Amino acid sequence: MTDTFIIDIIREALFTVIILALPTLAVALMVGLTVGLLQATTQVQEQSLAFVPKIIAVLVSLAVTAPWLIRVITEFTTKIFSRLPDVLG
Repeated sequence: MTDTFIIDIIREALFTVIILALPTLAVALMVGLTVGLLQATTQVQEQSLAFVPKIIAVLVSLAVTAPWLIRVITEFTTKIFSRLPDVLG
């Protein structure tokens, strides 16, 4: 077990986290920008108006991408478990 091996595992884990978070964060960003633009043009500054659509969009995004998220997490976990003998030996 070398430093390069550990750095490679950590780099791959961080990359996986970024890939998994990207779709949900992109949806939240788009909905937030759209609602903010609508609030600026109509001058309606209600906090729940910005919060509720974003929460609904994030939940829908998670529901739509859930199979893909689970597949990516499963592949990463399988890859880590297959490397376990290298870590222990």
